[in-house]
Amino acid sequence: MCCLADFLAGNRYRVDEQMVRCVLQNPEQSEEVRKGRIVVQSHMTMEAKVCLIHIFVDTDRHPAEVVTAYRTSKTEKYWRNTR
Repeated sequence: MCCLADFLAGNRYRVDEQMVRCVLQNPEQSEEVRKGRIVVQSHMTMEAKVCLIHIFVDTDRHPAEVVTAYRTSKTEKYWRNTR
């Protein structure tokens, strides 16, 4: 499991702990962005709109640590189509 304490203390992106835990437990996509860091993301419906929740996680720490999480309505820009 990931450490959320520091992330939640400085959260300014309107992403709450329940959203973060939901995406971390069952991400629709996961991609390594560099050694020791991954981004996981999933679609969610909020305020009658579909948005994408991005969560950056440092996996080279024990426990892994959430760096930042944010939501965006620009799903096409960030969604990775798998071939």
